[in-house]
Amino acid sequence: MDIRYFLERRLAFIEQYYTAASVPFLERKRKIEAGEEPFVPPCSEDGEPPYLKEWLEADESLQILGQTCISMLSASLHLYFTTWQHHLSVPVAESLKPTFTKSGWFNGYKRYFSSHFNVNFENSGCNLQLLEELVLARNRVQHPMSITSSSTNYSDDDLKKLPSPFFVSEREFELMVDTDDGERRWLVPPKIIVNAKNLLAAISEIRRFSEWLEVTEH
Repeated sequence: MDIRYFLERRLAFIEQYYTAASVPFLERKRKIEAGEEPFVPPCSEDGEPPYLKEWLEADESLQILGQTCISMLSASLHLYFTTWQHHLSVPVAESLKPTFTKSGWFNGYKRYFSSHFNVNFENSGCNLQLLEELVLARNRVQHPMSITSSSTNYSDDDLKKLPSPFFVSEREFELMVDTDDGERRWLVPPKIIVNAKNLLAAISEIRRFSEWLEVTEH
């Protein structure tokens, strides 16, 4: 079974799905910002920007789309590992199960491949923190903490693991402050922001990792 072939089919679908589905929301935002039909600014002395509600709805829709793709991407990576485990016919040892429970399935499979096959993920040269953060971000957006907002923030515990989270906007980085000990910390936990740039970068990193693992396993 060509496991990477089926992973690639999923990655390609997610990539084209985001690209196609984001077009109407991006176009609506562009038209509002440019004042094009049907969003020509009315003659008004109201201090609120015209069509702000419509712009915010389009922006929120883009974030929900990105969150959906992050969930699909995380599920695809998980299926990739579970399919490999089935293909190799080696169950997870009892001694490794606490890692899956406490540190998540990505770190669990990291130990699984290391313990059973002497395959060290660190040798891949890939951004393993990004792959782990992908799972963390998926868990956050799938289990929101508040009914009052569709946006999702990293938690303080997340930021202890991720001093420089990947799925944030440039504006969020402006909220970091320098501390007396020379470190940089967040004034408030940043929102998880999924855009075309970081989503495609995550897809590319999964591709790189799977290519490395396939060569290593063979």
